[in-house]
Amino acid sequence: MDKNKTLSPKEEEIMNCFWHNGPLFVREIVDLLPEPRPHFNTVSTFVRGLETKGWLEHRQLGNSFQYIPLVSISEYRASTLSRMVDRLFGRNYLSFVSTLVKDEKISTDELRELIDKVESHNIQDNQ
Repeated sequence: MDKNKTLSPKEEEIMNCFWHNGPLFVREIVDLLPEPRPHFNTVSTFVRGLETKGWLEHRQLGNSFQYIPLVSISEYRASTLSRMVDRLFGRNYLSFVSTLVKDEKISTDELRELIDKVESHNIQDNQ
């Protein structure tokens, strides 16, 4: 996956089906999508596009293709967050976190808990 590539809302919705369910056939994706469900051919077109872009690969099982995600949700989250912080905060993660605290999206207690987790992880890595 090109880390500069983004997913459209519909592509992201389809990728979420894979991230939460693993390998899928197009019919299974259609069944997982909310009502009103798109037509099989529409979903198939999106899936083939995602494969062309490097998000998915397929394996043939009988007469059908089962699609497998090549990019994990954690990789997607990290690249999306990185692009957002680059674009909106000039690559300044401190400014990003400060905005979360200021706008009460994260409490100071949650921030302290996060710092404790980071410090605990760093201590484990250094031993």
